[in-house]
Amino acid sequence: MTKIKKILIANRGEIACRVMKTCRKMGIASVAVYSDADRKALHVRAADEAVHIGASPAAESYLVIDKIIAACKSSGADAVHPGYGFLSENPEFARRLKKEGITFIGPAPESMEAMGLKDAAKKLMEKAGVPVTPGYHGKDQSAKLLKAKAGMIGYPVLIKAIAGGGGKGMRKVDADVDFDDALASCMREARSAFGDDRVLIEKYILSPRHIEVQVFGDTHGNVVHMFERDCSLQRRHQKVIEEAPAPGMTEDVRKAMTDAAIEAARAVNYVGAGTVEFIVDGSGKLRKDGFWFMEMNTRLQVEHPVTEMITGLDLVELQICVAQGEELPKQKDIKKSGHAFEARIYAEDPANDFLPSVGKLSVCHYPLGALSNEGLRIDASVWADDEVSVFYDPMIAKIITHEKTRSQALESLIGNLGAVHMYPIKNNVNFLRACLRHKAFRAGSVNTNFIPDYFPNFSDGPKLRVKALRDLASQIYVRLPESGKSPFTHMDGWRLNREPRIATSLSIDGEDIVFAYSQENNLVTCKVAGHTLTCITTDPREVYENRGAIFDLDNGFVLFSQGQAYMVAEFGLGVVGSSDQKIGAITAPMPGKIIAVNVAVGDTVKAGDKLIIMEAMKMEMSLYAPRDGVVATVNCAVDALVSDGEVLLELEQAD
Repeated sequence: MTKIKKILIANRGEIACRVMKTCRKMGIASVAVYSDADRKALHVRAADEAVHIGASPAAESYLVIDKIIAACKSSGADAVHPGYGFLSENPEFARRLKKEGITFIGPAPESMEAMGLKDAAKKLMEKAGVPVTPGYHGKDQSAKLLKAKAGMIGYPVLIKAIAGGGGKGMRKVDADVDFDDALASCMREARSAFGDDRVLIEKYILSPRHIEVQVFGDTHGNVVHMFERDCSLQRRHQKVIEEAPAPGMTEDVRKAMTDAAIEAARAVNYVGAGTVEFIVDGSGKLRKDGFWFMEMNTRLQVEHPVTEMITGLDLVELQICVAQGEELPKQKDIKKSGHAFEARIYAEDPANDFLPSVGKLSVCHYPLGALSNEGLRIDASVWADDEVSVFYDPMIAKIITHEKTRSQALESLIGNLGAVHMYPIKNNVNFLRACLRHKAFRAGSVNTNFIPDYFPNFSDGPKLRVKALRDLASQIYVRLPESGKSPFTHMDGWRLNREPRIATSLSIDGEDIVFAYSQENNLVTCKVAGHTLTCITTDPREVYENRGAIFDLDNGFVLFSQGQAYMVAEFGLGVVGSSDQKIGAITAPMPGKIIAVNVAVGDTVKAGDKLIIMEAMKMEMSLYAPRDGVVATVNCAVDALVSDGEVLLELEQAD
């Protein structure tokens, strides 16, 4: 048995930080690797040492096997933890490490190959007696045949890339007429994300739930499970909220599902941490004959913390122990207790079709209770003044709660998400809270259609609510210079027999708003936006109600009220200007790469026509014509890298 002395984490972000935490606990040195974009990233600062491995695109750094091996040699690392994503399920990477005498903390290359391609994995599972979803998993990839197979299976169907995971390269198709476009888009995304555009076709299960089983194998032939997780709340097949155990799970269904998961792991002689994912019929109560094998992820999962919370186990520590040749705990000794939730915080705008958001986080505040509350955990990769890069996945952090009951853990998560404050990057915190508060989710009635069914067009609601106006009025008043509150410094017609009045015009999120204050009987009120609000009591520094969370910036302050951020410009700045976009201009919503340009100068287009397709932060997005017109200019080409706000195309009025 060889003890590991130094681990290189071939990853970035919160998973790299997570692995380092266990390394410190075990007395093992950690090595970070980083690209140009991650030079100042948290995982680099947290490691014992760090090695630069190349340019910002993952294809030039985190995905280059030779650079990772060179970093191992230069740092003296004797083991590699791959995290998830990037090279974590690449069998060639595991083989190269073994050839160099470096321990790979993960399964054997043969196990990864057996489960890495979804079509081959399903055939293997059928032989092992594990239930499999009906579909086409053949080698013929012609668009004509795939479309014919979809028709034979019966719509709706799911097109899925045979490689990779994380919701990439996956499209639900409801009708024959939509198949060709969905297939082309799916293959483009799969080719970009995994370098492999082959797909399979599956029957789409109505009211589907996504339940997965955590499995572990060691080099002594032991395979155990650590119960199940429900990951049904998803957007674009990407999980956003996970929980353990699964709501509505019975002991007989759990046994059937965990037995099937162990059989799947045994079928490939699995060693290390893995997850067997099942698609489950959620139209009624869970049944022993109502689940089907979907895929096996041969790595640690993003949602592993909920399993750690209910079992008390450190899965990263177990990975390292197994890699050192140690035995796993016995199945009878693995117990579960209570209920745990995980919410993924993404840099994205739910009100704008979950478009990713990038840039510097001037404000990034997490719940303080994570330092002292054993039932609260925060796995984060970004803090105040850190950058969210266009080059990688937009996940910022995970908030995890654990309590005795599901309802207690749910209320804890809702409350702690309310203490997350981020500015100016858009994020999904309010959206997560809305999902968690929904009566269907509270009842445990969740399937993968939850978001499109209940939140097809999410909005935070009116920007300036009365509560927010009161919070703003209170904060602005207490921050006014004392001279500004004296009636003797204002030309406002003040008289001794009248209460003093003060009016100030400030820029709130770029909009000029007048706050008119008056004082009577030691109480200050404010007239703003058609409302008269009581905001200050006799003590000029005492706010009448909860004034929200305040964060000072160089040019003013940000107030968070009811989950929304309000930027108040520095006093005296006046109105913040905004640039008007040309009518008929198509601009890049964020930095990215042009995938397709569907029109040329002189073409006539109709409102809603798909003009340009671009890719950013591992997501493909289409840009549509805002009105009828004629293409006047095209300022981009396929494969071009464009910046945020760049004018890509302009329309002019048709004759």
